[in-house]
Amino acid sequence: MSKYRIEIKWAVIFALATLLWMVFEKSMGWHDVLIEKHAIYTNFFAIIAVAVYVLALLDKRKVDYNGKMSWKQGFISGIILSVIIALISPLTQYITSTLITPEYFTNIINFVVDSGKMDQEAAESYFNLKSYILQSLFGALTMGIVTSAIVAFFVKKQ
Repeated sequence: MSKYRIEIKWAVIFALATLLWMVFEKSMGWHDVLIEKHAIYTNFFAIIAVAVYVLALLDKRKVDYNGKMSWKQGFISGIILSVIIALISPLTQYITSTLITPEYFTNIINFVVDSGKMDQEAAESYFNLKSYILQSLFGALTMGIVTSAIVAFFVKKQ
């Protein structure tokens, strides 16, 4: 377990950053009065996500690899980080959906139905806790692996 100490630390930091971002989104009104802006503005979290990956791999390089790290070493560390983030993501999604913004699903369902983007049944099927837990789990894995490959390229040092 101590072999993955850095990845665990940064996965927890990522989860906390995610929760803080959700509080920020809620405070900006993107989960209620400005919900039509949510799909655009939520993407800015990618900047924070990439920054966490960069800092995690730099930390891994410094602490575990004495300042030198190959792309492969960085990529593997990033994959491990992504898996841990994915495993934590159901909890962060649950906290978001029940504590931070419990009215989000109702608001987004009303918005997409009222704007004609989805019918009621499709909206309810897509916008719910179970669906979002699955989306966050698979999203963390896929985006995390892609991010890991790119970040590892930039932080490698021979």
